[in-house]
Amino acid sequence: MSTLTLSTIRHNLSKFDLSGLSIPVVVLVIMAMLVLPLPPLLLDFLFTFNILCSLVVIMIAIGTRKPLEFSSFPTVLLFATMLRLALNVASTRVVLVNGHEGAHAAGKVVQAFGEFVIAGNYVVGFIIFAILMIINFVVVTKGAGRVSEVNARFTLDAMPGKQMSIDADLNAGVIDQETAKTRRAELAQESDFFGSMDGASKFVSGDAMAGLLILLINLIGGLIIGVAQHDLPVAEAGKIYTLLTIGDGLVAQIPSLLLSLATAIIVTRVTTAESISEQASVQLANPTALFISAVILIILGMVPGMPHLMFITLALASAGLGLMIVTREVQDEQAEQAVKDATPTDAPKELDWDDVDQVDLIGLEIGYGLIPLVNAETGGELMTRVKGVRKKLSAELGFLVQPVRIRDDLNIDPDAYNIVLKGVVRGKGEVKVGRELAINPGHVYGQLEGIATREPAFGLEAVWIEPSQRDQARTLGYTVVDAATAISTHLNKVLRENASDMLSHDETQQLLDKLAAKSPKIVEDLVPGKLSLGILTRTLQNLLAESVSIRDMRTIAEALTEASTRTQDPEQLTAMVRPKLGRMIMQSLIDGDNGLQVMTLEPSLEQLLHNVLQQSQPGQAVVMEPGLSENLFAGLREGARTVEEMGHPAVLVVSPVIRGWLSKAARFRVNDLTVLSYSEIPDDQAVKVIHTVDAKAR
Repeated sequence: MSTLTLSTIRHNLSKFDLSGLSIPVVVLVIMAMLVLPLPPLLLDFLFTFNILCSLVVIMIAIGTRKPLEFSSFPTVLLFATMLRLALNVASTRVVLVNGHEGAHAAGKVVQAFGEFVIAGNYVVGFIIFAILMIINFVVVTKGAGRVSEVNARFTLDAMPGKQMSIDADLNAGVIDQETAKTRRAELAQESDFFGSMDGASKFVSGDAMAGLLILLINLIGGLIIGVAQHDLPVAEAGKIYTLLTIGDGLVAQIPSLLLSLATAIIVTRVTTAESISEQASVQLANPTALFISAVILIILGMVPGMPHLMFITLALASAGLGLMIVTREVQDEQAEQAVKDATPTDAPKELDWDDVDQVDLIGLEIGYGLIPLVNAETGGELMTRVKGVRKKLSAELGFLVQPVRIRDDLNIDPDAYNIVLKGVVRGKGEVKVGRELAINPGHVYGQLEGIATREPAFGLEAVWIEPSQRDQARTLGYTVVDAATAISTHLNKVLRENASDMLSHDETQQLLDKLAAKSPKIVEDLVPGKLSLGILTRTLQNLLAESVSIRDMRTIAEALTEASTRTQDPEQLTAMVRPKLGRMIMQSLIDGDNGLQVMTLEPSLEQLLHNVLQQSQPGQAVVMEPGLSENLFAGLREGARTVEEMGHPAVLVVSPVIRGWLSKAARFRVNDLTVLSYSEIPDDQAVKVIHTVDAKAR
C-alpha cells in the first residue's frame, strides 16, 4: 500500500509543471519587498536584476517584426512596473531608517549611481536627475501613451473592414477555411493587444509620476529624520540624503526609461516582415540623402567662425558612406544579373504533379480595368455581390455553391470579363467602371445620352450613363444598376442555368451527411444499399438541369428508395421523383389567384409524339420528320411568346411519356419554357388551359 502511494505521488509530481509557479513567485517577491525590510546586499541584487530585465525587454522589442510577436508585453510591463515600485518602497524604507549611517546605507548600487551623477556637485546632480525624469515623463511616456490610444481606436474601428476582407478572400477562393480561421484569430488578438497597450501605457506614465513623488518623499523625509531624530547637521543630512535619494531614483529611473522606450518602440513601429534594425539599415541607407547632407555640412563648415575641421570631417564621412552604399548596390545588381544570365544554362527542372494545375469549378476572369471593382478598400463591391449570389443560389438550389475564384487576365480587354465553369468560358460581357448601366425593361419614356450597349445577362437594350444621370434614368422608366451588380446578375444567370454542372459526388455526399443527421434510417436504406452514389448524383443533376430545387432532400430520398426497386436508370428515376416534388415545382408557376395557366399540345400532335417515342429504341436518338420538328418548336416558341405577353410564365403540360424527351429537346430551342406532366400537378391545383400548340406550317 505504501509502495502504491509513493508511486502515485511520484506520478503526480512528474505531471506537475513547475513553470506555472513563476508568476506566483514574482507576486510573492513583490509582496515581500513591500512589507519586509531588505538588507543592502539583497537590494543591490534586486536593483541589478531590475536593470537586466528592462534591458532584455527593450532588446526583444527592438527585434520583433510585428507587435503580436511580443503579445505578452502589456503583462510583462505590468509586472516590471510593480517590481520597480516595490524596489522603490524597499529602498525608501532603508534610506529613511539607515540613511544617517552614511552613503553606503542603501547598498553599493545606490551609492555608486548617486556619486556618479552628483560628481561632487549636489545641485548639478539634482538638476540632471530632474531633467532625466522630465524626459521620461513628458517626452517618451506621454508620446507612447498617445500613440497607444490612437492605435487602439483605429484598430477597433478597422475590425469590421478587416473581417469583411477575410470573408471576401474566403469567398473568392484566395484562402481556405483554416487560413481564414487563423487570420480571424490574429485579428482578434491584434485588437486585444492594442487595447491592452492603451491601458499598459498608463502604467508607465503612473510609474514616472510615482518616481517623482518618491524622490520628494525621500529627500524631504530624510532631511527631517536626519535632523530631528539623529541630530545631524542640516548640511551633512542634505548631502547624505541627496546622494541616497538621487542614487535610488536613478537606479529606478534607468529601467523605467528603458521600459518606456520599449513601449514606444512597440506601439510606434509599422508592421512589416523586418525588425527595426533591418528597417533602419535599409531605409536610412539612402545615398542621395547622404550626399546632399555632406554638401550642406561643407557649406556650413566654410562659414567664418565655424569649427571647420569638425564639419568638413563629418561631411567627408557622410559622402564616403554614401559612396560605399552606391558601390554595394552596383555590386548587388551585377551579382543578380550574373545569376539571371546563368539561369538559362541550368538544366530544366523535371516536371512533377505540382506543375499540373486543377481547373477552378467556378471562375471569374476580369480585365485589368475592372480590378477596382474587386478592391474593397477603394469601394469595390464585386466581392460582396458575388458572395450574395453564392448565398442566394445555395439557398434556392439546395446545395452549397463552390467559391468563385476571381482573377485578372491580361489576355482579355480591360473592361471585359469571362465567367468560367470547369475551365470553359460560359459567359462573356463588358462593363464600364465609374459608370452605371441603365437597362430598358421594354417600356421607357425617353432616351438617355451615353454609350449604347446590351445588358450582359439577358441581352436587353441598355445605356452606360454617368452616375449623375441615375435619377433621370429612373424617372424615364429605366432600371439602373452599377457595374458590379451587372456582373453578379450575369454570374447568377450562368450559374443557375448550369446548376447541374456544379453538383458532384462530393456535394451529394455532403447532402446525404446532412440528411443523415436528422433522418439516418432513410440514408442508410438508400445509399449504397439501393442506389450507388453515382446514380443518385446523376438523378439530382437531372432535377437541377430542369430548374428543380433539391432542397427537399428528405422527399427526394424517400421517392428514390421506393423507385429504386423498379429501375436504376437516372432518367426514369428523375421522372418518378418529379411528381413527389409537384408542389415545389408549382410554387414559382402559379399566379396571384393560385391558378396555373398552361399550354397543351393539340391531341393529334401529342398522340403522334407518343407513337414516335414508343417506336424509338431505348438509348437511341428519337428520329422525327424534319418538317414536323421545325413546326413543333416554332409552335412552342409562338405559344410561349403569347402566354408571356398575357403576363403568365410559359408552362406546357403533356403526358408523362413524352415529358422528359420534350423538355430536353425544347430546353435550348424555346426560352423559359417549363414542361410538366399531368402527374406532376397536385390534385387540388386549379389549372386553366389558355393556349393549344399545333404543328401546322407557319
